[in-house]
Order: sequence, then C-alpha cells, then structure tokens
Amino acid sequence: MYEPIRTKSVHSTMAGTPSDFPHRSREEELDIQLAGHLAALLAVTDELRALSPAADLDAAAERLAAQVARLRGGRTPLRAAPAAAGDPAALHRRAHAFAGRALVVAASRADTSAAILAAERMDAHTSALQPLTATP
Repeated sequence: MYEPIRTKSVHSTMAGTPSDFPHRSREEELDIQLAGHLAALLAVTDELRALSPAADLDAAAERLAAQVARLRGGRTPLRAAPAAAGDPAALHRRAHAFAGRALVVAASRADTSAAILAAERMDAHTSALQPLTATP
C-alpha cells in the first residue's frame, strides 16, 4: 500500500554526526537565562539610579553586576549611562518583573545567592511602588 522510504532523512544528512554542532547542558542554559534576566534588571536599576539616585539602588546595582559577572565566567556586564527621564512607577514594575523572572530561574537551578538577591529586589520594587500608586 505504501512505498518504503528509500533515501536518508534530510535531517540526518544535514547534521552528520551529533558532534557537528555544540550542545549546552541544562545548567549552562539556565546560567545564560539567569544572567540575562539579572542584566536586564541591572539596566532598569541603572535607569532608576539616574532618575532618582539612592544608596540602596547603588548597592543593588553593584550586587547585580557581581552576580552577572559570576554567571558569565568573570566577564563584567556592559553598562550604559541612561538618561534621567522616565516614569518611576513603570520602571519599578519592569524591574519587579525582571526580578521575578530571575527568581524563577535561580530557584530552578538552585542558585541561592541569586534567588535571595532577586527576592530582595522584588520586595524593594514592590515597596517603592506603594507610594507611587497610592491614590489620596
């Protein structure tokens, strides 16, 4: 009824042997994800620092930079000088979202120090949003 396939699969002939392309482990993929989320959180933190300088934001930025460097094998994250403009509430919401994503990935890879930092940043941005979103 059906004719058997006589040629090799295109997928098997293109790849050749499995060692033709690099593979990353699950841990390496999670490290890359976590470093990305923390770097995004660092960028938003730098925007907040430019908008309203504060010692706790400076300390958080340094801790975030250290975590990103650790996850990237010692390479320090690239940091831009942001403009001092923007909506603080929107920036705090973005930072909270990035910290939440980082917390999920840090928990899945059992990275306690990154998870604690992400949870602390979530709490800080939640408390910073309280007076900004309160209506009199």
